[in-house]
Amino acid sequence: MLEPKKMNRLNELARKKKVGLLTEAEVQEQAALRKEYLAIFRTSMKETLEQTTIIDPAGNDVTPEKVKAIRTRKMVQ
Repeated sequence: MLEPKKMNRLNELARKKKVGLLTEAEVQEQAALRKEYLAIFRTSMKETLEQTTIIDPAGNDVTPEKVKAIRTRKMVQ
């Protein structure tokens, strides 16, 4: 997750944007923070999905082969 200090700043900038008081420098800062936040979020979500096993109502593992292959590659590394 994004560092608390950076997350607080991102939220502060979002509040200022709603009021319409962002300077050009703050717009750029917000974009950079948002980009960093999204990169961290995507990495975390990807790792979560790669560790998820899908079981159908009959109790069979129906996890996609692509996900199983990714797990296998990570275990070998």
